[in-house]
Amino acid sequence: MDNNLKLPLLPLEEWNKSKITLHLFLQIIGKVKLAMMPRKNHWWNISLRISSKGITTGPIPYQNGTGSFSIEINLLKHTVQINNAKGEVRRYDLIYGLSVSRFYALLTDQLYQLNIPVRINKDQPYDLEINDPFSKLTHIHHYDPNYVQRYWKILLWTHNCFSVFEGRFYGKTSPVQLFWHHMDLAVTRFSGKRVTENNMKGSVDREAYSHENISFGFWPGDEKVKEPGYYAYTYPSPSGLINETLSPEEAVWVDNNGSPMAFLSYHELIKRKDPEKSLLAFMESAYLAGAVLSGWNIQELEVPPVQEV
Repeated sequence: MDNNLKLPLLPLEEWNKSKITLHLFLQIIGKVKLAMMPRKNHWWNISLRISSKGITTGPIPYQNGTGSFSIEINLLKHTVQINNAKGEVRRYDLIYGLSVSRFYALLTDQLYQLNIPVRINKDQPYDLEINDPFSKLTHIHHYDPNYVQRYWKILLWTHNCFSVFEGRFYGKTSPVQLFWHHMDLAVTRFSGKRVTENNMKGSVDREAYSHENISFGFWPGDEKVKEPGYYAYTYPSPSGLINETLSPEEAVWVDNNGSPMAFLSYHELIKRKDPEKSLLAFMESAYLAGAVLSGWNIQELEVPPVQEV
């Protein structure tokens, strides 16, 4: 890695095993949140948040709403910490060689010590083609602190850029959130209109896509797209979207299950003189491409610059 870069490189092939291990750690704490949180639209109740130390669940209610606890993966010190509203703390270290099975056992044991009754539904990975439960995943144990910290630094920077973009829209907007099922950081804008013909197959996706939206995100890469990158898509996808112009010039349209998705390579982005300006330009161009063709009231939804007092 070039130490002069403000943002780190993150070649998928160099940390893929660590990525899978971290992904499973995040799925475990995400499933704890899923089991305990009250419902919120579009599954915003189960997503994770980026913190100044790492990744956190935020406050989770228990004891009939009289208590609260949180789980944070501290990626500066590489620890897992559980705090409750009584001031009690439990902590354990993340080290190279810590298996998913051991992570799961330690977390459930610490929650038990704090009298936090969590009953996870389907204690196995979600949508990862791994059939064994978390308790049996002794063979997945690759946690490289260097690469995991690089990933978090990118998430933190991206979170801050997404927050700027989030504040430019008067309409319904999601929080900037990390979805643990696919490990992508996302923010979504909504037109306010319900989707009348929702053709999503599962109940999870039907809830997530119940209303017209344009979603933006970052994910670290996978078997299909072997590099980290930023994306944006419109749902439902309007006709002609793929012909719209994107910024910066490195951004392209790619196929996403039969629909156009805007894509900007992370490693191409950080070569630019002003990565933040370029990322915001990418998001704005993808937004306008979808919003104009879908008939959104763009002027009414746009937040004007704040006037100095």
